[in-house]
Amino acid sequence: MILETVEKQKVLIVHNYYQIPGGEDTVVANEKRLLEEHGHEVFLYTRNNQELNKLSKIQKILLPVTTIFNLRTYREVKNIIKEKNINIVHVHNTLNLISPSVYYAAFHTHKPIVQTVHNFRLLCPGATFYRDGEVCEECLEKNIWHALKYNCYRNSKLQTAASVICTVIHRLIGTYKKLNYICLTEFNRNKLIQSKKFKEERIYIKPNYVGADSIPMPYAKRKNCYVYAGRLEPLKGTEILVKAWEKIGTEDKLILCGTGPMEAWCKEYIQEHGITNIVMLGRIPNTEVRKIISESKALILPTQCYEGFPMTVAEAYSVGTPVIGSDLGNTGDLILNGVTGYKVNRHSEEAIVSAIKNMKDMVQECYGYYQKYLTSESNYEELYKIYCKIEGDN
Repeated sequence: MILETVEKQKVLIVHNYYQIPGGEDTVVANEKRLLEEHGHEVFLYTRNNQELNKLSKIQKILLPVTTIFNLRTYREVKNIIKEKNINIVHVHNTLNLISPSVYYAAFHTHKPIVQTVHNFRLLCPGATFYRDGEVCEECLEKNIWHALKYNCYRNSKLQTAASVICTVIHRLIGTYKKLNYICLTEFNRNKLIQSKKFKEERIYIKPNYVGADSIPMPYAKRKNCYVYAGRLEPLKGTEILVKAWEKIGTEDKLILCGTGPMEAWCKEYIQEHGITNIVMLGRIPNTEVRKIISESKALILPTQCYEGFPMTVAEAYSVGTPVIGSDLGNTGDLILNGVTGYKVNRHSEEAIVSAIKNMKDMVQECYGYYQKYLTSESNYEELYKIYCKIEGDN
């Protein structure tokens, strides 16, 4: 337990918003609120990639350069650190406008800095280790220049080149080895270590957290249904899931929450094959999704990629719902096989069918996992320990 009488660090959170809001934005807001609730004074420095739409022609030409080092960001962050007497700089996303210049603002003011690793962009310009329907680790196992062969970032050779050059330059000048990192899972941490581009002793693990609204519903009282929550697309294993459900008895219902490029395919396939036990709800509020998850026998995530940190897994555990997910990357890393759910082969419809047949009461185990690792209190304690450690080492 953290003593609330101890003087808390002043924290500067740095985040570059994408043009389309995403999960990282939620994590930043949650973390800021969590720190403030525990007595920290928190300042927020942000840029938004919507600014890219307003750049002049010269600024657009210079974008590959400012992606490597943005002088405006460097000056502004450095000034905040000095004026507010910041103790810790905590970075989330730097692409495109903030850039690694934020690291040097901390270095040059002698302040400890930590980077939360939300995806695999430090190792893969596409950030996912996924290409042409399969896991791809060429940039990790060979070298990062391989991304240029496939235009891995936004399917653009120019943008991929800019991303690769930025990464290569900061590797060469030793930027990344000076940083501390927070990985969301052991799997993420192992990938950074495998690359040999980062100092192992500077890589910490702290998952994201979710709040719990109520005590989990007992397994015996749950509806005879299973739920998928996310985008309907090949990357998420949508086709495998729908085809697997065709082989499952009509007494087990599948609820699909979400939209995406495969939405039309799902509707057509379900109709053509006379599948009556799949219900498509489209995009619905997260509160409704959580209610459905809390009443279901299991959450199903047949993802085909490593994922960052699938928040739906944390949300499922917070209501005591097991997870049937791919034995792959971070999804597989978060499932204790036979305890908090089942790991399944991501290519196998039969594996999903088998998991459904073997489903059992795991409510208390899932909720226990949540209480131990994924609550706001456990999250804050880990974060505070990391802050104290890197501050002491600085």
